[in-house]
Amino acid sequence: MKVLGIETSCDETGIAVYDSDRGLLADCLYSQVGIHASYGGVIPELASRDHIRKTLPLIKEAIKDASIKASELDGVAYTAGPGLVGALLVGAAIGRSLAMGWGVSAIGVHHMEGHLLAPMLEPNPPAFPFVALLVSGGHTQLVRADGIGRYELLGESLDDAAGEAFDKVGKMLGLPYPGGPHLEKLAKYGKTGRYEFPRPMTNRPGLDFSFSGLKTFVRNTIIEQSKGGELDEQTRADIARAFQEAVVATIAIKCRRALEQTGLRSLIIAGGVSANTFLREELETSLEKITGQLFYAQLKFCTDNGAMIAYAGCQRLQAGQHQGLAINVFPRWSIESLSAIS
Repeated sequence: MKVLGIETSCDETGIAVYDSDRGLLADCLYSQVGIHASYGGVIPELASRDHIRKTLPLIKEAIKDASIKASELDGVAYTAGPGLVGALLVGAAIGRSLAMGWGVSAIGVHHMEGHLLAPMLEPNPPAFPFVALLVSGGHTQLVRADGIGRYELLGESLDDAAGEAFDKVGKMLGLPYPGGPHLEKLAKYGKTGRYEFPRPMTNRPGLDFSFSGLKTFVRNTIIEQSKGGELDEQTRADIARAFQEAVVATIAIKCRRALEQTGLRSLIIAGGVSANTFLREELETSLEKITGQLFYAQLKFCTDNGAMIAYAGCQRLQAGQHQGLAINVFPRWSIESLSAIS
């Protein structure tokens, strides 16, 4: 089965073609970072308008790159949520319309299920059951996955997601948008131990996260250190490192706790923050102590992309699931509400 995947949940237009027999045939991505950078964050209306401009040209490019004709496609998968409602509607309307015009099935895909299944695109994919850490700009969740659609939410962020906290602290430090990747680069030059930031909610039971208080702690530190003037480059790097260490240590503690509580030994990490090298290294070290195994997607499939949507959609279409003619999107959508496939 050949499936076209369309991802338009936020500020990246991702298009891909996945073949159930041959794997990923094409993957195209356009990032809107340049559009939103001057505003310091995503402007939903601008995001929607740019998806309108980019989606169809990228679909044509992906079909060409896959060396197939549109008539050879067996289905269309598009992100139906969660995400920005206007952006979701662009991809859903285009995807559902193309499927109807081509006479093939369409399926709306849960964005976070796409991330959770992204490591399945790798040569050595994880086997169910496993614990998934979904960590991005909008989500920080720990999920037990016993199969596709068989998910149990173990814990999540009660306020800011980890990626959101990275971006906001990056902005505090005067880094370009999006702040997360720039903060990681700056932290490499920081000295461990100059600042010690709290590891929120690790001294109590449970698997929920909270990064809002940590973000405030960092802000207060920056204000205190700025009383004598602007922060020097080393101080900015030291703060970045201390913040990153606090977030990563918190996540590592919660992940190990989740594995211990479930009795599982496989952990997958997915979402934009899973590209963070320090996080990967810390989790590798933590899991070695309990003979656990870590899985993650290659860097280009950590952030939003069409390949994960094409793959997830293909699995559901092969199981006989499909959408009706109505175009429905879900800005908020619990991953636990998804139907299971055998």
